[in-house]
Formats: sequence, C-alpha cells, structure tokens
Amino acid sequence: MSDRSLHPDTLAVVAGRPARTAGAPLNAPIVPASTYHHGGDPVYGRDGNPGWAAFEEALGDLEGGTGVAFGSGLAASSAILDELAFGGRVVAQRAPYFGVAEQLRERAARGHITLAALPELTPAALAEQVAGARLVWAESPTNPMLDVVDLPAVIGIARAAGALVVVDNTFATPLGQSPLRLGADAVMHSATKLIGGHSDLLLGAVVTRDPALAERLRGRRESSGATPGALEAFLALRGLRTLPARLARAQETAGTVAERLSAHPGVTRVRYPGAGTMISFETAGTAERAEAVCEAVRLIVHATSLGGVESSMERRARYGSEQEVGTPPTLIRLSVGLEHVDDLWRDLEQALGAG
Repeated sequence: MSDRSLHPDTLAVVAGRPARTAGAPLNAPIVPASTYHHGGDPVYGRDGNPGWAAFEEALGDLEGGTGVAFGSGLAASSAILDELAFGGRVVAQRAPYFGVAEQLRERAARGHITLAALPELTPAALAEQVAGARLVWAESPTNPMLDVVDLPAVIGIARAAGALVVVDNTFATPLGQSPLRLGADAVMHSATKLIGGHSDLLLGAVVTRDPALAERLRGRRESSGATPGALEAFLALRGLRTLPARLARAQETAGTVAERLSAHPGVTRVRYPGAGTMISFETAGTAERAEAVCEAVRLIVHATSLGGVESSMERRARYGSEQEVGTPPTLIRLSVGLEHVDDLWRDLEQALGAG
C-alpha cells in the first residue's frame, strides 16, 4: 500500500508493503539472492533486490520522490557528486558531515570540482557565491554544530542560478522537514542513523524528484558495487516503521535535557535547534575535561554515530577533521535515545561533576 495522501506517521507504517495476497507475508521478506532466473527483473544481485525496492518505496513516499538505496550514506553522497562534470562548481557549508566534507575536499584537491566552502550557508552568503554553481549542498541541522539553514530561501537562490540542490536530511528525518516539497532536487540520508534507529546497520539513500536522476543513481550503484545488503535493507525498513514513535519520544526528552544543560554551571553553551533528537553542548574548561565527561557516563554510551534507541555522546573535536573546520574543542554531541529523561539527566549530572 502506498498513498502519499496519508499522514506521514501512517505512511511510515504502511508504505513499501507488498500487495495483499492470501497467505503471503505482510512485509517484504529478506531475499538473500545473488542470482535470478532470466526473463524478469532483476537479473543479478547488483541490479536490485525486493527488499531494497520495499525500503526505497517507503522512504520515497515519505520524502515525496523516488528513492535509491546505497550501502552507506557516503556511498550515496559519492553517487550524487558523480553527477558533476569535471571542474563543476560546488557551494557547500564549510563543515557539513565530516565524511561529505572529506569527499568534497578530496575531489577539489584533484581538480575534479571547484569548491566554495562557506562558513555558514545563509541566503546572503550563497547569493554572493552561487554564480556558475552546478551543485549546492546543504545540511540542516548541521552535524555537529546544529546550525539551521533557511532552506526555502537557499533552495530558491540555488535553483534560480541553475544549480542542482541536495539536502542532507539525516538529522531532521522526513518527519521533521520535506526539502523536496520546498524545491530541492534530491535529499540524502544516512539511514544508519535515525531511520534505522537501532545501531545495527549501515545504509544510505537518496530520494529525488527527478526519475531520470534516480535512474542514473541506480546505474552508478550497480557499476560501483555500492549496493546495500538484503538484511540491512530489511532492518532499515523495519526501523522506518517505528520512526514516528521513536522521534516523538526522543525529541520530547531532548528538549528537557537541553533546558537542564543550559542551567548547569559546568556547561558554557547549548546548541539545540528546538526540535529533533540531537544536542551539542560545550563544557567549561579544557578539551581534556570534556573528554573526561564523556568517559564518565555510565548509562549513556560513549561512542560515535547517533540516532539509536540508546543515547550516545562524544567530543567531536577528538577527530582532526573536526578541528580543521573549527569545531570547538569542548563541544560534546549528544544523541538522545529512548531512556527515561530523569535517568539520562542523573547520568549527565554525575559525569559533569566527575569531569
């Protein structure tokens, strides 16, 4: 069943299901196949999989476009960047997700693209740099600074200049914002994060308004071997089914935790955009003290990645790539999960005291 007139919470539950057939599975099963009989589609395991197709349909319905799944978020972003002709001009934030930033810098260093990296992707800054751009890459909220981009304005400026507009929607999710409906050409997700929601898979996806672009992306996926696993696609779709409930619960907790952090004497700044499950906060003192806070948590997981049912946190400037783009040395990124808010707060309080 797939009906985009349904509410997003309902679509998340029902989209991508096979037709109702007596005795058939309710949901698309895991199909671990590399080879298919001739005379149909797909022919080979790199061409497609029923499980990928179900996940792509569900995510596409939520975002309002055509979905293409990849083996990881970075495989998805790489396939998008391959849309550019040699020397194509890209405008992006100086500090999008560090993996995407590295892809952009590496391609620019080899002369494959020219890159304008803006400290902030504001409408005014974009208007000054957009001339000649073939691609504008936006992330909102940004990782890990949680800056919010004025997407309607930025998308309008970019499209007026003839640039392809891509929005990384990983933090907001399809339930938080709909970039395609605002005019973006494509949306990218690391489905490893909130969509999967259980810290047990690697998967990326692109959703585009243009069926021709979706077909080119499928071709790149096939030729590069950037294919998702059958199990991973199944798990990502299962995670998508519960995203509305998980997001609502974690977002409510995140708002409360952000307020309490703002009042804590050991915290100098809290970055929370007012929605979503991510909080970044800066601790008083040194980077070493911030690291000690991360090591002192007992309930919250001290680890990278985010978006799982378990809360996790880390000091992002522990990575050289984050230092290079100006991430504050004491900034801690906290991904809020499904634990009780009071238990999370007690853990943060004791860790801030220990640090």
